[in-house]
Amino acid sequence: MAEPQYLSGNSPAISAFLDKFDTFLIDCDGVLWSGDHVFDGIPETIKLLQNKGKRTVFVTNNSTKSRKEYYAKLSSKGIPCQVEDIFGSSYSAAIYISRILKLEPPRNKVFVLGEAGIEAELASEGIAYLGGTDPKYRKLGMEPEDFAGIADGSALDPDVGVVLAGLDFHINYYKLAHAHGYLCGNHASKDANKSGKAVFLATNMDSTLPMCHSFFPGAGSASVVALSNMTGDQPLALGKPSQAMMDAVEGKFHLDRSRTCMIGDRLNTDIQFGVQGHLGGTLAVLTGVNKKADWEKADAPAVPAYYVDGLADLRG
Repeated sequence: MAEPQYLSGNSPAISAFLDKFDTFLIDCDGVLWSGDHVFDGIPETIKLLQNKGKRTVFVTNNSTKSRKEYYAKLSSKGIPCQVEDIFGSSYSAAIYISRILKLEPPRNKVFVLGEAGIEAELASEGIAYLGGTDPKYRKLGMEPEDFAGIADGSALDPDVGVVLAGLDFHINYYKLAHAHGYLCGNHASKDANKSGKAVFLATNMDSTLPMCHSFFPGAGSASVVALSNMTGDQPLALGKPSQAMMDAVEGKFHLDRSRTCMIGDRLNTDIQFGVQGHLGGTLAVLTGVNKKADWEKADAPAVPAYYVDGLADLRG
């Protein structure tokens, strides 16, 4: 395997790199910003790419915001984009549920472990949901009747067909117990017309979330891992590096994979997403999770084709 090419400070190499691609799939957290801090030169870099006729698509695993919320954040930071240029894991999951699973009523509701971003994208596809940000499920502690109702299914909605787990800032035992009950099929045990366990889906499996120049627990370290440990099952994840997400991105934007480059900071999501998707190239930035030493390890999940210290280095 060829050594990744270091582009920072090398104007001829940067020009050759940019000439190879028509579309750039760009991660957000750790690439454009850390929390609310936008890295220096990011708006100018995105404008440069667009002025060169490149399509910029923002592909994020962060499920806490909807596409409209991401558009508002990008715009407020001076980063030019359209809502249609944003493809998040919440949207990817909603598309999968509505257009691939095609849940038949009455077993067509989704129990959500996550924030408002997931709910907004489910609503955009006409999918009924419960859990999520509903204050009812932010209850602390469990009463004896809670245990009994989940165990016998009387406290569960019999129409739930999917449990969708994402990053949930209000995760608690009560919510996890409900999700576990649906995954075990407790809600179907008393109804002869309904059978089977709920389908287990995840927006993404990121172990950490880059925030405020540090790292915090991601969906893969909180809601998803808890349910996986309880059930012994792994969910189908709809975020990077899932190729179900790649297929959805390709279908939506009609991109030529050979002329597309994935830009990200995390090897086991962003870079692996591009490598497994047979894109024309991958570019790692060193402002987020992984560093050069990580892809030099023998067990590295993926190795980028190019790397820069920061995305703004593409300005040359």
